[in-house]
Amino acid sequence: MATNLSARWDPENPTFWESEGKKVANRNLWISIPALLLSFAVWQIWSVVAVNLNSIGFKFTPEQLFTLAALPGLTGATLRIFYSFVVPIFGGRNWTVFSTVTLLLPTIGIGIAVQDPTTSFMEMAILAALCGFGGGNFASSMSNISFFFPKARKGTALGLNAGLGNLGVSVTQFLVPIVITAGIFGALGGEPQVITTAGSTKQVWLQNAAYVWVIPIVLTTLAAMLGMNNLSSAQASIKEQLVIFKRKHMWIMTFLYTMCFGSFIGYSAAFPLLTKATFPDVNPLQYAFLGPLVGALIRPVGGWLSDKVGGARVTFWDIIVMIGATIGVIYYMNAHSFWGFFTMFMILFITTGIANGSTFRMIPIIFEPKEAAPVLGFTSAIAAYGAFFIPKSFGWSIASTGSPMMALYAFLAYYLVSLILTWYYYARKNAEIKC
Repeated sequence: MATNLSARWDPENPTFWESEGKKVANRNLWISIPALLLSFAVWQIWSVVAVNLNSIGFKFTPEQLFTLAALPGLTGATLRIFYSFVVPIFGGRNWTVFSTVTLLLPTIGIGIAVQDPTTSFMEMAILAALCGFGGGNFASSMSNISFFFPKARKGTALGLNAGLGNLGVSVTQFLVPIVITAGIFGALGGEPQVITTAGSTKQVWLQNAAYVWVIPIVLTTLAAMLGMNNLSSAQASIKEQLVIFKRKHMWIMTFLYTMCFGSFIGYSAAFPLLTKATFPDVNPLQYAFLGPLVGALIRPVGGWLSDKVGGARVTFWDIIVMIGATIGVIYYMNAHSFWGFFTMFMILFITTGIANGSTFRMIPIIFEPKEAAPVLGFTSAIAAYGAFFIPKSFGWSIASTGSPMMALYAFLAYYLVSLILTWYYYARKNAEIKC
């Protein structure tokens, strides 16, 4: 983009948007989406790898396996806090290139480590923590895309970026069980491991769970370098951005986005292990990818619907369904019905996806653009801690009580509080901000 176009970027001007802005904005969006998809794929590698480690010779406890699945959530959420403010300082193109190439560190490292069963838990934990690079990227990606589109199109654009980016979770949980069954990289990919079950043996290449992302990461980095743009009109200092911490509605929206995205990413990380712990006769990897898939695909619909009828209204009714689905999960776990449990969890994933889109539509309406960008990033940072706390909560609940029920009751209480906040501040007739 020419410097003068970057400086006079004005998507709210219909003439500018139709003549110049739309093409540039869409190009940046469609490069951002695969970069974010790869980020989510790397972030959630451990949700699949952890399930298989002990089968190939590792000796980790259930608590340690839940910890490995949870650690990327902890580091990813923490990185999001910093990534929330970097785009106006370094530029969207520059940061997308940097943040995408960092994904090579955990992918190459995990590929090497899983081939050696003597690799210590601490080494595995460090590699799990490095997968947080993938989680951190969401904050900067959403902040960047928010600058390119007019308010009337932000819900759809942010929904596409986040929703198709979120597909990385499902792609990982669908693709990894397939690619680990063959030596697709030949001698470069290393030797297979042997799994013995019920007297039969089979070969797997667990390192492929990480190696499969290396080439796409390199290609996407090059695409971002050559095809994305920095917007000088989006530049802002840290001081200018930190004003968001004085805004009451920033904290309320952080609570609400944690309700939906924290649930989406936390359940995505925990669902395979939770299924295995609750229904030992079920192979969780046959079904685990479906939850993140439907949650990711429905997110753009949540953004689009909110553009039409209002984000607060969509969020309010969506939370009611979330509450019902959570009660359903509890009921069917007590009834030891896998298909009831699975159905209720699919509804939970769908509702988290819709609310992800609707809450992110609310933020650009509540805040002006230079505040909305860091608010989008910061709310996503705090919400991402769900990827850590939800698996850890299930692990703690099972270790303490022998059941995951205590964790589910805590999540149910959170949803009830979120429903009240949405109604009071944004959805009722005399709400402070109707959005």
